[in-house]
Amino acid sequence: MGRAAAIRIEAVSKTFDTAAVLQDLTLDIRAGELLALLGPSGSGKTTLLRIIAGLDKPDAGRIIFGEDDATHLPVQQRAVGFVFQHYALFKHMTVADNIAYGLNARKRSERPPVTEIKRRVGNLLDLIKLSGFADRYPSQLSGGQRQRIALARALAVEPQVLLLDEPFGALDAQVRKELRRWLREIHERTGQTTIFVTHDQDEALELSDRVAVLGRGRLEQVGTPDEVQERPASATVLKFLGDTIEVEAIAVGGRLLVNDRDTPIRAPAGAAGPVKLYARPWQLQFADPESAHLHGTVRSSYRTQGRQRIEIDRPGEQTVVIEAPDDVRLTAGRDVGLRIVSGYVVS
Repeated sequence: MGRAAAIRIEAVSKTFDTAAVLQDLTLDIRAGELLALLGPSGSGKTTLLRIIAGLDKPDAGRIIFGEDDATHLPVQQRAVGFVFQHYALFKHMTVADNIAYGLNARKRSERPPVTEIKRRVGNLLDLIKLSGFADRYPSQLSGGQRQRIALARALAVEPQVLLLDEPFGALDAQVRKELRRWLREIHERTGQTTIFVTHDQDEALELSDRVAVLGRGRLEQVGTPDEVQERPASATVLKFLGDTIEVEAIAVGGRLLVNDRDTPIRAPAGAAGPVKLYARPWQLQFADPESAHLHGTVRSSYRTQGRQRIEIDRPGEQTVVIEAPDDVRLTAGRDVGLRIVSGYVVS
C-alpha cells in the first residue's frame, strides 16, 4: 500500500453564499490512524472532507500532507482514494476492471504493467474477501459487496489518504454492522491514514482511533472514543453523543444542588451560582419523593436494544427518558421521583 500521510488542517474556513460552513478549523490527523468526522447534518464534515480531497478550495487556511502544502494541488496530485455513500461503480465494467480503473486511467508513462495491475487486483479481491468475483458485474452484487469493490478501487491506486463519506449510509443496519468490523480489519492490515465521515455516533465510536466532533463549522472536540464519551468538552458534544437531560443546578462551595438537594457531582472549579447539569439515562435512578431531585409522571415504557426505557413527563420541563432494570414495572400516569447519581457540567 502507499505511504500513509499525516494531515494538518490549519485554520480552514469556507463560506457558501453567505453561510459559513467551516470557521477557522484546525485539526491534526496522525499518519496511519482512522479518524471519524462526526456531527449533525450541516456541521461541515463533508465540506471538510472535500477540501482535504481537493474537490473544494478553502477560503482561508491550509491543507498539509506530511511536510507538503497541498492547499492548491489539484485532486489528481494529492494521492487520495475515495469511497462515497453511493458506490459509483461503472455498470458496464467487470469487478476487476472497476478496481483497476484508477490504474488504467493513468498516463502510459505512469501506468503499471498489465501483469502488475492484474496482481494488484487479485490481491485486493483477496483482501476484501471477494476473490471469486473478478468477472462479475455490479448488477450481480449485493449493496455490501459493491461497497467492498468501491473500497478496493480506492485502495488500488495506493493512496496516502483514504477518504470515506458516509460509505454505509445506503445499506441496511445488519450489513452496516458487518462492514464496520470488516473496514476496521482492512484498516489494521493496510495502515492507511483514513478519514471517515458519519453522523452515526455508534459507527464513529466503534470504528475509529479518534473522533473529531464538529458543530456548526467548528471543531468541538477531538479525542479517543472513550475520551469524547467520558469527558465531553461541550454541551454540543454531549448532546450529540446520546440521550441527555438538561437540568438547572446551583453551584455552591464546590457542591452541586438540584432543587435544593445535594448531588454527588462536584461543581467545576470556580463555579458559583446557576449552572447547567447534563445527565444520561443511566445516570438517573428512581427514588423516594423525599430524596428525589426531580419529579414527574410516567408517560410510557418500551424496550430497545435489549434495554427497558421509561419516558417521564415533567410539567413545563423536558421529558426524561431513563433506563430501568427489567423487573421494574411502572404504569402510565404514575407519579415518580428521580435521583441524579452522576452527570456533567460543561459549557
